Amino acid sequence: MAGGRLKVTVLISGRGSNLQALIDACAKADFPAEIVRVISNEADAGGLDKAAEAGLPTAVVPHRDHPDRPAFEAELDKEIRAAGTELIALAGFMRLLTEGFVDAWRDQLINIHPSLLPAFKGLHTHERAIDAGVRFSGCTVHYVRPAMDEGPIIVQATVPILADDDANSLGARVLTQEHLIYPLALRLIGEGKVRVDGERAIVDEVTDQPTGATINPSPPKV
Repeated sequence: MAGGRLKVTVLISGRGSNLQALIDACAKADFPAEIVRVISNEADAGGLDKAAEAGLPTAVVPHRDHPDRPAFEAELDKEIRAAGTELIALAGFMRLLTEGFVDAWRDQLINIHPSLLPAFKGLHTHERAIDAGVRFSGCTVHYVRPAMDEGPIIVQATVPILADDDANSLGARVLTQEHLIYPLALRLIGEGKVRVDGERAIVDEVTDQPTGATINPSPPKV
């Protein structure tokens, strides 16, 4: 980021609730990032309407129109780069990305996942957490790596699992935390406070964070 606000493209496939949280955060004058494009692989994704209402440029790159994943990702990459993107945020983007794409955007590609990674990777996280009998669940913002739901963790938030929880009630509370920590992670990256050391994300000089959020700390100074 050569001065100014960090330029972010958001990839979506659905209703865009986390997209809306990012839109609301970026609308603040002192927020260090701006959304320069919203791209969906589904033409009927509700998040496209949210982006349009906010006056954001949108594009649709249907994966079904391409013979394979590399061809789809080549078109996707073209749209992303045309916007001058410096960071990609996955917000309910329901396509697995190839190693080539992920490596091309290494440490410039983040995702939010509805569990406390590395636990419960993949789908149906809330049902699986309840069935496993764990006491806490939550959500994670992380840098993306080629393996599914792998990568350096930037921020997590914890949510207790209650005795009468089902997947819907737990999911609703986790989603509330998602809407807090995704903008937080984006702010920290935009402020230049996140660095990657191997497979660990380290966050420097954090003075405030939402209740329930846990940020990877800086190592002790020696």
